[in-house]
Amino acid sequence: MKRVLLVLLISLPLIVGACVSKNTYQQKVNEADLLSSDVANLTAAATQLRHDKKGLQDDLSELNARLVEALQQNSKLQRDLLAAYADKERQEGSLTQQQEQLNDMQQTNDRLLATIEDLNRALEKEKVAREARLAKIKSTYNQLVNALEEEIKRGELTISNLEGQLSVNLLNKILFDSGKTTVKKEGKKVLKSLGDVLNKFPDKALQIAGHTDNVQISSRLKEQFPSNWELSTARSTSVVHFLQDEVGLPGERLIAAGYSEYQPVASNDTPEGRAANRRIQILLVPFKKNTDIK
Repeated sequence: MKRVLLVLLISLPLIVGACVSKNTYQQKVNEADLLSSDVANLTAAATQLRHDKKGLQDDLSELNARLVEALQQNSKLQRDLLAAYADKERQEGSLTQQQEQLNDMQQTNDRLLATIEDLNRALEKEKVAREARLAKIKSTYNQLVNALEEEIKRGELTISNLEGQLSVNLLNKILFDSGKTTVKKEGKKVLKSLGDVLNKFPDKALQIAGHTDNVQISSRLKEQFPSNWELSTARSTSVVHFLQDEVGLPGERLIAAGYSEYQPVASNDTPEGRAANRRIQILLVPFKKNTDIK
């Protein structure tokens, strides 16, 4: 009995130790299983994190690419905006310049219109004055024709109105004998009638021009008239003296001129033509009295 009890006492620690060790082992096994499970879970979680990280990195890369694209578009928009501003400023500058040009053109047009209006007024004034001059010339012409009607009918003189300028042409045969410069009696009568009419128009000066044919001065007259110049001038001077001394026309309104043979009105190849060229022409020209001398 004692031996059995002793064996039990000796074996009891072993049995108890064996029971304890087995429980510890199982506990460790369980702990290992838990750890393995945790490791697996952590590994799976790490894998998921790596996957999520890759997804996030891809998203980040895409976002970076989109950001770069957006920045590029923004930069382009800014450049376009700056170009638009610059173009707007140029257009505004161009509009301003065009407006200034339009203003200048308007001012020029206004000045031109004012000038045109002034010219129109001046032209109208000149038209009225010209009509008055023409009416006066026509009146003078009519008076001359009426006063010298008989002489005109006989063909001894003609009266012309060329562009508002009256001209009286007297053939030498009514005024002078051949080679003479003294006005004949019938010539004085014509000049008296002519002078009486012309004396009514103090605004007219009379240019008395002597003309000859191309026949040279004869030897018997050479000493007195070396050429047709002297003869034409002497005859016009004789008419001037008569109009001043006998008719009473002021000397300041009289002009003597000689044209010799150089302004013919007909051919010198015929007697009739030469007779037409031998003439005294009285031209009515505007007269302005000299007011400078006091």
